[in-house]
Amino acid sequence: MTATTLYGLCGAALVGLGLYGLICHPGALRKILAFNLLGGGVFLLFGVIAQRGGGALTAAGLGTDGDPVPQALVITGLVVAFAATAIAVALLRRLATASRHSTLDQAPPGDPGP
Repeated sequence: MTATTLYGLCGAALVGLGLYGLICHPGALRKILAFNLLGGGVFLLFGVIAQRGGGALTAAGLGTDGDPVPQALVITGLVVAFAATAIAVALLRRLATASRHSTLDQAPPGDPGP
């Protein structure tokens, strides 16, 4: 098993765990963390694609760094994911402050809440 295959399998496992967390966990903070885990898996898979694309170039003697387009997508995606996570956590903190809840569950009708 090569390193590229191992990284690809780890990326697929991260995507699977992220999807499981998004579907099965009701808490908003857990959903944010699961979404970040899913994004990390996608970024890892993009890195594997970039490395595999560089193999043909290395054999031809044109370069050793791989395909720069997926690398640029990963760097841009990391910045966007960080900003989106910061906004989501800030909104979740605001929701917790305003409603005195940290979940997105709705109270039953007639229940005034805590």
